[in-house]
Amino acid sequence: MARSRRSIMSEALKTEIAKELGIDDIIKREGWGSVPSRDCGNVVRKAIERAEKSLSDK
Repeated sequence: MARSRRSIMSEALKTEIAKELGIDDIIKREGWGSVPSRDCGNVVRKAIERAEKSLSDK
């Protein structure tokens, strides 16, 4: 039985962060599979930073 993978980050958030990091052109041309792992890690790091900031602002 195949498990469905649910994304924790919304596509909108991933796209916004990718634009900030300057990798959105790769994603538009070739998809997320072509993004180097270092850049994917940077997207995740940035998302974590945003979540932590959001929690500390409350």
